[in-house]
Formats: sequence, C-alpha cells, structure tokens
Amino acid sequence: MASSRNPEIRKDTVFNRWVIFSPARAKRPSDFKSKSPANPNNNASKCPFCAGNEHECAPEIFRIPRDFTSDWKIRVIENLYPALSRDERQQQQLQNPKPNAHNQCTLSGFGFHDVVIETPTHTVQLFDLSATEIGEVLLAYKERIKQLECHESIKYVQVFKNYGASAGASLSHSHSQIIALPIIPPSVSIRLDSMKEYFDRTGKCSLCEIQPEELLIKQSTHFISVVPFAASFPFEIWIIPNDHLSHFHELDDEKTVDFGGLLKLMLLKLSRQLNDPPFNFMIHTSPLHAGVSQLPYSHWFLQIVPQLTTSAGFEMATGCNINPVFPEDAAKVLREVNVLM
Repeated sequence: MASSRNPEIRKDTVFNRWVIFSPARAKRPSDFKSKSPANPNNNASKCPFCAGNEHECAPEIFRIPRDFTSDWKIRVIENLYPALSRDERQQQQLQNPKPNAHNQCTLSGFGFHDVVIETPTHTVQLFDLSATEIGEVLLAYKERIKQLECHESIKYVQVFKNYGASAGASLSHSHSQIIALPIIPPSVSIRLDSMKEYFDRTGKCSLCEIQPEELLIKQSTHFISVVPFAASFPFEIWIIPNDHLSHFHELDDEKTVDFGGLLKLMLLKLSRQLNDPPFNFMIHTSPLHAGVSQLPYSHWFLQIVPQLTTSAGFEMATGCNINPVFPEDAAKVLREVNVLM
C-alpha cells in the first residue's frame, strides 16, 4: 500500500542537489527488499584474495600485522587492473597541462589504485567482523592515505567499497578500494562549495548542525548515523563524526572501534531489513592539501547506498533523483530492526 503523503522536492545542502520524494512509486517502506541480494558466490577455490594465494595478487604495500611470521588479517595491495598508473615518470606530465589544438585538456593518467583485503577468509564479510576488526580496516585506510599524502601531485583520495556484483564488485571476497587522484573531482568541489555556501549564510558547519530527531538511526559515543534529510537513494545512510574534522585520516585511533561498531550495525540492519542488498559505501573527505579557510565548513562522513533502484533517463538528464521512500520512514524502519552483534 503506497504512502498517503504528497510528493516533496527537498534540497540537499551538502551535495547541492534536489531530490524528489514520490512515495506513490513504492510499497510500504517495511516491504522494500532487494530483488537481487548480493549474497556472493563463495567459491574460494580460485580466489586470489584468500590466504595462501598471495602470489596471484599484484604487489603488496603493507599488511596487518606487520610480522611476516604471523598470519595476516588485512592486506593492502596494488590493484592488478588499476584505473591509473603509478609510474612516477608520468607524474612529470601533470605540471602545467595545456589545451591541445582543439582546446581539449588532458593530463597523464598518474595516480594510485589500491585494494584493501579486509579478511583472509573468503566466506567472511565486513559486517561479520567485530567492531575492533572493522576498526583495524579503518586504520589501514588511514595509514594508506597518510602514505599517499606524501606525494605532492596527489590532490584527493577516495576510499570506497562495492558489495555485490550489481554494485560493481568483481570479486566476492570482502575488499574495498582506494584511488588517489592528481585532480579534485567535480563532485568534491560541488560538495565543498555547497558546504561553504551554508557556512557563509549561517556561520555554521552543515553537518555539525544536523538535528537528527526523526532522521536518527543510532547514536554512539563519537558518531551518529542518520538517513539524510534529502536522501538521494532509498535507505541511504550517513555516519557522521560528532567532532568537526575535515579529513578522515585525522580520525583518532581510539575512536575507530566506536566507528567500526556503528558501521557494522548499519550494515547488519540493511542486510536484515532489505534482504542482503548490494551496496556501496564512500568516505567523503576533503582534498589532501586543503587550505585553512576550507576547514571550518568541511566535515568528513561515510555514505552507505544500498542498490535498490536504478537511475534512468530523468535522473541522468536532470541530476535529480527520485526517491520512493521518505527519509523519516526509512529511519524509523532501520531504528526498529533488531540485529545481534
């Protein structure tokens, strides 16, 4: 039975976009299930990410623990099929790019594309790990970002996870990815400009000012999880640090367990309520060498997007998503999902 609410158009003041909420296009929020659960094929016989198959992977960057006499828990490796080239010789071509005769601008494809193997066990997913173990994965992200920060040519580092084939995961073994870019992506610039506009108008950070109320799913000691007021996707979740921090890699090591526990809970709630949907999560942070003036309004957060709908012509033409589930309804459903940790 469709909601009796009227459609609304809401402004997302973080990503600077409009979202149409059209509940007539959906069933009850509690009935919203993934039609293609991610539940991956757990055939580990030829998986290069499994313990014992390290020789099938691209070179290792580091592992946790460091001691090679112990079994590893996390490995950070180069991507065997990278989107960018880490060849330092290409880095020189990044200086002063000039348009060609057709006024088209190109840069060399210098950058880094890494994989974080989150567990040595093929059948274990990220949400199966303990809060402490997920915290160790987060610390691996942090360490790798700090390494990449040493490269002056790298402007932005994107951490993301694809879970399920329809969400872009090419291997079912639990892993995430890190791509370091010599440019600041347009979506990042738009996000920061939008947050600056809010700050200039109010004198406050738009994420610090979030008043969860009906949008709150869970609050931990150092973080909150909410369905954003203008969620672009049904059951989208943001995990936001209470402390105002512009960069993810400024995260206090002691707070990673708290963050890991809340991330685990959110992923379990989505899995339980939505039939183990494919999902993506992305860490939205600030450019590595952000100016001091940017720090008051830039605030990092993690976004989780379950893959429940498909973008079509309207969305691609306008940049406006149609969300069939009001955020308040999605938050209420997720609050009420009981899971065992």
